[in-house]
Amino acid sequence: MPKVLISDKMDPRAAQIFRERGVEVDEITGKKPDELKAIIGGYDGLAIRSSTKVTRDILDAATNLKVVGRAGIGVDNIDIPAASAKGVVVMNTPFGNSITTAEHAVALMFALARQLPEADASTQAGKWEKNRFMGVELTGKTLGLIGAGNIGSIVADRARGLRMKVVAYDPFLTPERAVEMGVEKVELDGLLARADVITLHTPLTDQTRNILSAENLAKTKRGVRIVNCARGGLIDEAALKAGLDSGHIAGAALDVFQTEPATDSSLFGTPGFVSTPHLGASTTEAQVNVAIQVAEQMADFLVSGGVTNALNMPSLSAEEAPKHKPYMALAEKLGSLVGQLATGAIASVAVEAEGAAAALNMKPITGAVLAGFMRVHSDTVNMVNAPFLARERGLDVREVRHDREGDYHTLLRVTVGTASGDRSVAGTLVGNAAPRLVELFGIKVEADLAGPMLYVVNEDAPGFIGRLGTTLGEAGVNIGTFHLGRRQAGGEAVLLLSVDEPVTAELLARVKALPGVRTAMGLRF
Repeated sequence: MPKVLISDKMDPRAAQIFRERGVEVDEITGKKPDELKAIIGGYDGLAIRSSTKVTRDILDAATNLKVVGRAGIGVDNIDIPAASAKGVVVMNTPFGNSITTAEHAVALMFALARQLPEADASTQAGKWEKNRFMGVELTGKTLGLIGAGNIGSIVADRARGLRMKVVAYDPFLTPERAVEMGVEKVELDGLLARADVITLHTPLTDQTRNILSAENLAKTKRGVRIVNCARGGLIDEAALKAGLDSGHIAGAALDVFQTEPATDSSLFGTPGFVSTPHLGASTTEAQVNVAIQVAEQMADFLVSGGVTNALNMPSLSAEEAPKHKPYMALAEKLGSLVGQLATGAIASVAVEAEGAAAALNMKPITGAVLAGFMRVHSDTVNMVNAPFLARERGLDVREVRHDREGDYHTLLRVTVGTASGDRSVAGTLVGNAAPRLVELFGIKVEADLAGPMLYVVNEDAPGFIGRLGTTLGEAGVNIGTFHLGRRQAGGEAVLLLSVDEPVTAELLARVKALPGVRTAMGLRF
């Protein structure tokens, strides 16, 4: 009989579910790392919340461990690479606290609209400052939703119930899904210009970091109110402080901060500012939900091999895994590449296979493409939950097999549909093992996709490569590999360079200033 340790305080229904499904369970909480190391070797599963730190040392001592389940979404307390190396599946419950977090965002909207924290403090101080606290109605106002996934869609539903107009910015939101949600799909600048209230519901990635920067905050309406219950780092806190001080921003409410615990912040004490200590998931119902879900997921895995919300394991049988592994690595890199390069709203994703690839199970390959593609915008995406998240956002995902013989013995092609047309990348396997890019947006170019890279589109002209090399050299940037492709002599050329350090904004500015450069971007793999 499988055996699970619950090492953090959790709703008792979790243990009950384990027992009902034939899993032996011990509830031993509050153990120090050395104490946990001493007992973990006897368990097949470990169920945790945020207190237990699943480090490499713990995993090394967990000789029988098969799965770690996190009752909640954040997995910063789990060494996932070490778990993967040990063959331990890591699961989380990304949707158990969605309603709770959405309701907290709505509560903060009301707190800002009616100045509830300040009015409460004033009244309890013995004052009766009725004329001081003049609020605004939410009815009829425009809510700008940055991120229209699971939590964002719930906030939109609640806002529509308040008779608010909702506009939403989300690269993955299709027009059809927007209609279903009853929201208007807009670009970010349009949202900033129109919203009376802005709420954020997006993970923290390179693309979303400081999405409300000083520049973007300046584009908002005077008197805007801003709520963030998603992730710290989405808002430039210094710029937010300046906006509150100037009166351009009427109010801001943060449940999350760039540095947590936020025991000190320049925002504290600022008029119009409301804060809570990361309470988005802190309701009895949410804690019950995540406890039940983690127990169900872990029990399914230990008893029947079912995999749900795993962060480091694709849905594959034991027979399929070895053959699919290199293809999934190629698929994830192609998805990541097109996700980083394609701009604007994405309506569709097509995964095509020809040659040897056409004979494989396409589901895990498509999952790997979607994981690489969507991970550009979300740090909780994996090969298992990526298809679900794509469906939730209304993405049209297609799988196509070709019987034809092409230039390569095996080939995967990923095409995304954008407002500007289709964008396609293709790759193959070298020696049936090593992923390699062979085509980029219709241009033949062979490259390994690894580490930080610089992507440049330029006019094919004599001397450009030398000028680019000089620019990189002057910036102290070392080139690892250099890959060049072009449509025709004197036409458009594409460069992919692997570099030793991540590409900085300063370097990009210098490259973009070179004559003939049309596009320059930093990439990461």
